[in-house]
Amino acid sequence: MSIWYLSRSHAIILAKHLHFTAMSAAKVPKLSDAQRGSDLKKAEDAGWKVQSDRDAIYKEFLFRDFNEAFGFMSRVALKAEKMDHHPEWFNVYNKVNVTLSTHDCGGLSSKDITLAEFIDDAAKLYKA
Repeated sequence: MSIWYLSRSHAIILAKHLHFTAMSAAKVPKLSDAQRGSDLKKAEDAGWKVQSDRDAIYKEFLFRDFNEAFGFMSRVALKAEKMDHHPEWFNVYNKVNVTLSTHDCGGLSSKDITLAEFIDDAAKLYKA
């Protein structure tokens, strides 16, 4: 058995990390049937497609060029980091494919709906 001795500052950093890890490990619930009927329906009306092979939503975005696509991805990345909820995405030149699903609950959650709304708003900034 090992005994570790930490300085006070290292102990504080470790305690904050453990608290943050415990907080982020809290399970996010899947969308309820009522939420699927309202919130998910709004996402579908905005062009998000429910994937047939898993509980996730998908949308493809097209921009004028790579700079716009990268700018869009940068905006989304900053929001996703703040939410601690990261999209699955793929980019080639002016096209960005986005898939959203919450791994903590194994399907769609309110985090996906919130991020989808933000993503749609971010994409509008690049439309002429």
